[in-house]
Amino acid sequence: MKPFDIIMFLCVGMVLSGAVSMTFAQELGATLDSLEVRPSLVNPRLSLPTQLTQVHVVSPGEYFSPPLVADIPDDKYGDMVRMGRDIFVSTAKYARRYTGNGLSCSSCHLQEGRKPHSGPLWAAFGMYPMYRHKIRTVVTFEERVQDCFLYSMNGIAPTLDSPEMKALVTYAQWLSKGAPVGVSLPGRGFPEVKRSQDLDPKRGKIVYETHCEICHGVDGKGQKHTNGDGYMFPPLWGRDAYNKGAGMQRIKTLGQFIKGNMPLGASFSLSDQASLDVAMYIWLQDRPRNPKMSWAMDFFFPNMAH
Repeated sequence: MKPFDIIMFLCVGMVLSGAVSMTFAQELGATLDSLEVRPSLVNPRLSLPTQLTQVHVVSPGEYFSPPLVADIPDDKYGDMVRMGRDIFVSTAKYARRYTGNGLSCSSCHLQEGRKPHSGPLWAAFGMYPMYRHKIRTVVTFEERVQDCFLYSMNGIAPTLDSPEMKALVTYAQWLSKGAPVGVSLPGRGFPEVKRSQDLDPKRGKIVYETHCEICHGVDGKGQKHTNGDGYMFPPLWGRDAYNKGAGMQRIKTLGQFIKGNMPLGASFSLSDQASLDVAMYIWLQDRPRNPKMSWAMDFFFPNMAH
């Protein structure tokens, strides 16, 4: 092969490599917002903007009311509900064989899966089976739970016939008793957020230091319970956090969760922009790799979600 032909071959290879890389980025859910270097990173505005807005007030009857713990029946069914609740609240303790970190289901689905705008179980259970854009197929509730173990808890998916899976599904079914099936209820999932300007991790760092650091720590590694049984405040990055395939690794999803639930006890107090800025700051931190992504892809796209 002549030198000119070799040069042309290499140039074409580089172009095709770039096209393939962009195809992978699109398939894996990356956005230009998450990959581009923004002008705001060159000249960051380090002054803390007005972050707090009016706190959302819940009106009586606005959200579905799940049954109380005291209402769990004293029978075999109730035993399974209680087992599911134990697993949900202390997953690393009661489903240890399937978890790879110290997180619990309730680390993201707050108040034992009851809190509106925090992926409440009572709003989710009746919507399955459903189509998931993330993987472009219809999934069951059990398959969604398996994903949580695989990505959010950086573990392995429990089998469909495992006692842990049966207990979690029973608990979700019990919490949703009386809720209409197939209806998207108020408080389902996370609230919508819209950015008003380019995302800026420099501003996000300020938001984190001001509103998040007190619970999740300077190093983002959270705070464990005094007895060492799981986390009181979960880690947001590091070896014991969710991995890069988790839904929270998507900037928009994490921003929505933050908007509707953080700081703890002050839901909806951060602006949309502040929620997204701090989400981007957290997104940039190191965490376990996506188990379904090759080592090469993890190297070239270190912060990409599944």
